[in-house]
Amino acid sequence: MAAKQKYYVVWVGRKPGVYTSWADCQEQINKFDDAKFKSYETRAAADEAYKAGWKKHWGQGQGKGKVSSGSSFKPSSSGVETTEEIDYNSISVDVGTSGNPGPVEYKGVDTQTGEVIFSKGPLKKGTNNLGEFLAIVHGLAYLQKIGSNKTVYSDSVNALKWVKQKSVSSTLVRDESTKEIWELVDRAIEWLKTHSYSNKVVKWQTKQWGEIKADYGRK
Repeated sequence: MAAKQKYYVVWVGRKPGVYTSWADCQEQINKFDDAKFKSYETRAAADEAYKAGWKKHWGQGQGKGKVSSGSSFKPSSSGVETTEEIDYNSISVDVGTSGNPGPVEYKGVDTQTGEVIFSKGPLKKGTNNLGEFLAIVHGLAYLQKIGSNKTVYSDSVNALKWVKQKSVSSTLVRDESTKEIWELVDRAIEWLKTHSYSNKVVKWQTKQWGEIKADYGRK
């Protein structure tokens, strides 16, 4: 079944206009400060929105000056939130491991620029999923500290579920070699249970968008 055609309006970007592919739209807005763009189901709706201007259509329900694709967030079949387009007003997190279990490190980066915002590790011994979980919670705590409602992207379905459930399900044995990561996980769970946040925590669509910006390149 063919994917439904979408139309992309770029009001503010390298070359404003209406585009028929997400790739063409991305060329106009990627790394463009204060880009304003949104997708529409029909050409007529896109043309009308473009003519009306961004003030009537872009960023409804969002703060002024934020980069937003205008796409809606929805749950996937796995129960985690996904989007059809990248929200560049976000941070992306990922983990790097050497063996599973093995040494673990993680980092968070600006999705648009790739600039490293925070990093942790390597921790002596842990698993990929626990590292992904810690990265998401670290990202949420960091954003709350600076008063930001940016989206957090992760490519780990398991870690996203754990964050939502405020608990983890891991077979990693608790012993002296794993004490460091388990202490951090316990603290992260406690943080989730005692803090609220408005940030969206969303699945990065690797098949559509390529590797997440925080990827360590160890595949």
